[in-house]
Amino acid sequence: MSKLVWKSGALLAPVPPAMVSCRYMERSNIITVAWTGILCTKPAKTYVSIRPTRFSYNIIKESGECVINLTTAALAGKADWCGTYTGAKVDKFKSCGLTEETASKVSCPLIGESPLSIECKVTDIVPLGSHDMFICDIVAVDVDEKLIDKSGKLHLDKAGLAAYAHGQYYELGRKIGTFGFSVRKSNSKKR
Repeated sequence: MSKLVWKSGALLAPVPPAMVSCRYMERSNIITVAWTGILCTKPAKTYVSIRPTRFSYNIIKESGECVINLTTAALAGKADWCGTYTGAKVDKFKSCGLTEETASKVSCPLIGESPLSIECKVTDIVPLGSHDMFICDIVAVDVDEKLIDKSGKLHLDKAGLAAYAHGQYYELGRKIGTFGFSVRKSNSKKR
């Protein structure tokens, strides 16, 4: 395979187009970010990277909390809209017809239409350049009960999650394997 060499840049894809909800006093807001992910399992830690010029930056910095709401294909248009307009001028929950639901461990709202919401408490803010990274403890995870089977197993593959890659939104599709499938031994007996 022949590859071209480009200068360094932020090109890691796909990433989740997450809708991050936050609250200052009685005013809620949503910022759409693509730069989020898991940092650690134990303790459970995540991050969101946000430009200091964004309206939600100071809300999250001052409150010390936020909720990362996963975006579905059905929510992609609203996620894009929330990433285009500033919460300084519009009520994004109202404008997008999104439902504010009460979180269990933080004071900012969950997005009711999101199948999975991650409640976060900020532990550190790391200046990186164009963005600052908010490192957070995951204090609760709220999951749509329709995604849990009778045995209690999560089926996030049924949520219709969206991905974002180089300016475009995609719906996640066909499963190609599970963790360890490449090395798992077959159950069939050899004769």
